[in-house]
Amino acid sequence: MMRYVLPSKKLGVLLLSLLLGGFVLNFFVQAASLDMDFWSVLHWIGKSYWLYVGGSLFFFFVLMAFSLILPNLYIGPVVGSLLILLLGIANYKKQGTTGEPLFPWDLMLMKNAGEMSKITKGMISPFAAGLALLVIAAGVWLLFKLPKIKVQLPLRLLLTAVSAGMVAGFIVMVSGQTTFASSLNYQNIFWNQKVNYSQNGFVFAFTGNLRQNLLEEPEGYSRGTIEAIAAKYGSLPDTTAAQTVVEQPNIMFMMDEAFFDPTRLPSLKLSEDPLPFIHQEESVTPAGYLLSPEFGGNTANVEFEALTGMSMYFLGDGSIPYQQRIVKMSSLPSIVSILKDRGYQTLALHPFDETFYNRNRVYPVLGFDRFTSEKDLPLAERITPDGYISDKAAVQEAIRELKAADAPTFLHMVTMQNHFPFTKGLNGPNTITVQGAKASWKDELETYVQDTRLTDEALSYLQQELKTIERPTIAVFWGDHLPALSAGIYTDAGWDQEPRLKHETKLMILANFDIGQKPLGTLSPAYLGPTVFNLSGQSLPPFYKMLEQVQAQLTGLSKSVLIGASDGITTVTSVQQSLLDDYRMVEYDLLEGKGYAEDLMF
Repeated sequence: MMRYVLPSKKLGVLLLSLLLGGFVLNFFVQAASLDMDFWSVLHWIGKSYWLYVGGSLFFFFVLMAFSLILPNLYIGPVVGSLLILLLGIANYKKQGTTGEPLFPWDLMLMKNAGEMSKITKGMISPFAAGLALLVIAAGVWLLFKLPKIKVQLPLRLLLTAVSAGMVAGFIVMVSGQTTFASSLNYQNIFWNQKVNYSQNGFVFAFTGNLRQNLLEEPEGYSRGTIEAIAAKYGSLPDTTAAQTVVEQPNIMFMMDEAFFDPTRLPSLKLSEDPLPFIHQEESVTPAGYLLSPEFGGNTANVEFEALTGMSMYFLGDGSIPYQQRIVKMSSLPSIVSILKDRGYQTLALHPFDETFYNRNRVYPVLGFDRFTSEKDLPLAERITPDGYISDKAAVQEAIRELKAADAPTFLHMVTMQNHFPFTKGLNGPNTITVQGAKASWKDELETYVQDTRLTDEALSYLQQELKTIERPTIAVFWGDHLPALSAGIYTDAGWDQEPRLKHETKLMILANFDIGQKPLGTLSPAYLGPTVFNLSGQSLPPFYKMLEQVQAQLTGLSKSVLIGASDGITTVTSVQQSLLDDYRMVEYDLLEGKGYAEDLMF
């Protein structure tokens, strides 16, 4: 293979090629942000040309850095271009699945590449995968055939320093919202990330999120403010149910992946009810709906609300506290730490990779004593070899833990059985037929309905097993978010105009002692702590008393939907706003502030 030093006159051609590549790549990632609508890209460029030029120059310097850092000038731009293309494709796929763009913290899931490939199996067509492999193979072959080009060391070092400096400078300029960035018509609209990406373009929006806080400091934040809030709610009477449980009860959380009631879809006709146990039991035990802050994904955010009592309502769009903040903390008050201080054993159970959403690092921060993950359950049942560990197998493990415990136990379980893709046969044969939907959706819908049937059976099993546990035990079951079904399914149901329906999942509380049968209505996951404390006779810390006050005014609190004491609302009253201001202040203190409330309100 020939090797020669790059002549100076060839350098201009190389740099021009990389510059053109930067503009092409920026056009592609922007097209991926706009559903591959090229006319929309051109329209965006027409009104935001400086943002397009700035993003393209950023990619130019990225490509130049790659070409100089790697030993061969051809390999660097190819590798850099592939990474940028993958970033665009990931953004396109995420938007199609969850309706949200790709955020920097999403890249933390790269360490779970093996598990992600299983989760996303079937989302990429065999033709597209084959074409990608063919292009990569052709590129590798071409790299070996082309002559190696060598840049003299002084020039290589100079250009590397220039490109690295420009890349770093761009990141500082954009993430710091500098005056120069503003002069390019860039504004970091962190409170509405969909608008942020559509207005600023992928490059600026993505870069601007690199230094994004979970929430901004509220006006008037101080220790004195938190002390006043703590005193205000701490002085309220404890509303714990009058009929308290003499013995400290076990408390079990069962957050079920992508579970909702498919019989709510009005256009579908099912050959039989997939949820006979739930539909029978919900009239004789506390039940209702959970208003999920998410749709189609971001399970960790629903879990964050349920465990900490803090609301995603106050956080920036696209935030994932587990990955952005909690993983860096040493402690954070939660229902886990509250119960641990009261003598409880605290256990977490998730039959999947322990590192997903950094759970192996976040759970100790929240106060869990022990975390059982997929690697600890080698013999757990999977309905098929390629399927996830079944809900029933997860329940069996939870029951085993509760029966083996010699102290009151809080056990939090996150299941995986119903995770997409909804591939026919993944959880055994479909036993319920679905009519009233397009033929192309039939297998997908019947597979999902079959999954919910299996969950219903697992819940029925859980109820029977609760009766065999000697210690009083209460189990809270809910779905984390609606499944990522083909978007047209929800459109045909008319739910695109009904955000509440796209965020309501099933919620039910079971127990082996009398907890009454008062309906729960629709409530946010942040309220699960005080709700279960009331039902199980636990006294409420000041933070939970504050949550009770907020819940009395706003039973459903999310960016998509606000639900008042009786129905949905569009604006909040002065009383509600005052409560939200207190709530926001405490949440900021715990997540981004000095943490005064940790000692004052828990």
